[in-house]
Amino acid sequence: MFQFFLSRLFSTLIVVFGVVTLVFLLIHLVPGDPVEVMLGESAKPADREAFRHALGLDQPIWQQWLNYFAKLAQGDLGISLHSRQPVAEILMQRIPATVQLAVISLSLAVLIALPLGSIAALRRNTLWDQGAMSFSLLGVSIPNFWMGPLLILVFSLWLGWFPVDGKDQALSFVLPALTLGTALAAILARMVRATLLEVLGEDYIRTARAKGLRENAVILNHALRNAALPLITILGLQLGTLLGGAVITEIIFSWPGLGYTLVESIQRRDYPLVQGCVLIISLTYVVINMLTDVVYGLLDPRIRLSHSSF
Repeated sequence: MFQFFLSRLFSTLIVVFGVVTLVFLLIHLVPGDPVEVMLGESAKPADREAFRHALGLDQPIWQQWLNYFAKLAQGDLGISLHSRQPVAEILMQRIPATVQLAVISLSLAVLIALPLGSIAALRRNTLWDQGAMSFSLLGVSIPNFWMGPLLILVFSLWLGWFPVDGKDQALSFVLPALTLGTALAAILARMVRATLLEVLGEDYIRTARAKGLRENAVILNHALRNAALPLITILGLQLGTLLGGAVITEIIFSWPGLGYTLVESIQRRDYPLVQGCVLIISLTYVVINMLTDVVYGLLDPRIRLSHSSF
């Protein structure tokens, strides 16, 4: 198991290094000058050059890349070009908002998807099944950039039940969580139905029923437990996406999280802050995927054995 964990950790480090390097190169190749954005078009050329030199932007890209990774190795994410605050300090202020939204959205999705998918599998080819799958199809088909404004229009502007944006109140979580959670619930519900139907056809399920076990015990103790592996994979991938920052949803609701900060920093050509946001997002995504692989290996010894033999 230790060897399995080390191999996943090594792969994670390679992916993070590649992502950060790629973003570093792309953000420097994107048209636009952060110095011009900060000083304005009326600034004198001498002032621009002096400011560019002070920020280190007059150095070759490879030199800036080496400097960035040298500081990164020391835990220094740099200084924001716009606010002149440490990037780590800005990120620490924005990460909690994204984590809170992600956890609430994921919890909502699981609470909706597990009973919905289970009912659809247990009542296959009935109105229950058709209704659950219709909801899933609707949830998958509606994009966040349409669902978010629709919820704002109905529940904020027409009914006045929830705030339009921000996170100043407890009710501020409702609409962003619904926007993210319903789409994820639709995916999970279809996965729960498919995996549960596959498991219900196995011989050990028929054996458990033949022994006289109650149907609830068969479903909970045998069917759902064995259907959990594919669900863990989907949950890991989706949680990584949510924690990384659902950019569209955060922009729609002006949610002060990583996604909102990333878009702001891109517009301002704030290189260090963009790189810091992407580093946290990519690191979160690949770490959660690594932990998902580890949990997978713990639950299914065949994965560890196949990895060891490889």
